[in-house]
Amino acid sequence: MSESLPEAEQIKRESRYLRGSLRESLADKATGALREEDTHLSKFHGLYQQDDRDLREERRQQKLEPHFQFMLRLRLPGGVVTPQQWWGLDRIADEYADGSLRLTTRQTFQFHRVFKEDLPSLIQDLDVLGLDSRGACGDVNRNVVTNVNPHLSASHQTVYEAAVQISERLNWRSAAYEEVWLNQPAKQTDDEEEPFYTHRYLPRKFKVAIALPPHNDCDVLANDIGLIAIEENGKVIGYNIAVGGGMGMTYGDRATYPRLATPVGFVPADQVVDACEAIVAIQRDHGCRTNRAHARFKYTLDDHGLDWFKEQFAQVHGQPLEDLRDYTLTDSGDRFGWTEDDKGFHHLTLCIPSGRIRDFEHLKLRTALHDIAKIHSGEFRITCNQNLIIARVSAEERAAIQERVDHYALDDGSRSTPLARNAISCVAFPTCGLAMAESERYLPELTGKIHALMEAAGIGQDTIHLRVSGCPNGCARPYLGEIALTGKAPGKYNLFLGADTGGQRLNRLYRENIDESQILTDLKPLLERYAQEREADEGFGDFLYRDGVLSAHAGSEDFHQPLIAQG
Repeated sequence: MSESLPEAEQIKRESRYLRGSLRESLADKATGALREEDTHLSKFHGLYQQDDRDLREERRQQKLEPHFQFMLRLRLPGGVVTPQQWWGLDRIADEYADGSLRLTTRQTFQFHRVFKEDLPSLIQDLDVLGLDSRGACGDVNRNVVTNVNPHLSASHQTVYEAAVQISERLNWRSAAYEEVWLNQPAKQTDDEEEPFYTHRYLPRKFKVAIALPPHNDCDVLANDIGLIAIEENGKVIGYNIAVGGGMGMTYGDRATYPRLATPVGFVPADQVVDACEAIVAIQRDHGCRTNRAHARFKYTLDDHGLDWFKEQFAQVHGQPLEDLRDYTLTDSGDRFGWTEDDKGFHHLTLCIPSGRIRDFEHLKLRTALHDIAKIHSGEFRITCNQNLIIARVSAEERAAIQERVDHYALDDGSRSTPLARNAISCVAFPTCGLAMAESERYLPELTGKIHALMEAAGIGQDTIHLRVSGCPNGCARPYLGEIALTGKAPGKYNLFLGADTGGQRLNRLYRENIDESQILTDLKPLLERYAQEREADEGFGDFLYRDGVLSAHAGSEDFHQPLIAQG
């Protein structure tokens, strides 16, 4: 092994194209865990090894190994499943997981509390459904996300198809997935097995998103590649390309930072898949492999500069980027309730708090959606804000679906506060090994208390975007929240304020390492001032800048932000 490379790079290169000893790890019944090196490789297969942190200390005192379990994530470009696939996923949730389906901020599903012995059967059942988890995690291109509903217009369909094509082009090719999980015979490994990624794969994870202006429901600039569709006469003619977005950072390390993608140029629609492959190739060949904390594409760009990137792109792609086209991004939230497309189909967006679909004591959410799937002939579509669209509903089906929505008291946006239905959280405790504080389990309590402050100020029906993450890594895209918390320790958070509603400005650190009481104390006068002094249609984050609150309160970790989106 080369001493100049970190362990993760060595493991990838010596893994025989992601095979490692995964088969042997799965067969070892003496432990609920995989071998240490295989925990790195399993991520490429869509798996994270975790343990129940609520039980960690109890099991340690009993001299038992941690309560090992796995999170499995699907690769699902554009976030689309059929009713038949929904039934299958619903069954899998009971048979192999914790009885819940979780919708993620990257438009896909996660299963939690899956035990090692059930992993092969789960993945085989996914394969029968026409689904897989290949590349949902790991140092490759992740799930490609886009505008949530391709049926609203021809342009929506175009960007959805582009997401699927990009996902297929950038998927890893090794037969390891089929051999390890689907019991297919082992093949002789050779250099042709991964013609694009090679045995090195990427230095770190890579993310692609597509927005169709003026809506930015996927937070397009939070991604390594952000594609902004440009329309003329109702047709997508091409895409503005933005590069270098990413939400992760490490506390106390100013060399790490969230960054918005920088718009750099335009490509015609028929070149967008090739263009994405060229950009990923640049990161494959030039990204940092000696320091994983510096290995994301955003750091490659900031190390070398945008002029260097444009030269590299012209060389790899075969032609240069064209000049940026004008665009406007106005909002990043979902539109709840019923909408109708240009072909007469109906689409219902439901609010799913934190994306968690299960039967709660007072809300039989999983049962309700299972019943809807029985009568629905369209699709289910996941949004990047962890909500769900019952899509392509015929006029004949609409009344029957609405009857079930009413019967089960599902939230079409009318049963929750604007703050709650636009809030996002990560999973955090008890399963995420990186969590420093609560997130999903804390969100309902937090939104209720912040909403009470807003009600007292007379703005309870206003929309303010709230994001909560259990650590600074950014799974809930916290640095794009008008109000955001990132966990610092149990019960303690950093408070960030000031992002805009269109996803084009990062927020700023306002207070560090504070508890709920201090969070509410800090927010109360700001919300009151906003209620009294705001201008027409002015968002909370915009007000904080105009009023001088943030310019007068520079946080100790203000973020490196080379260029805010143009348009």
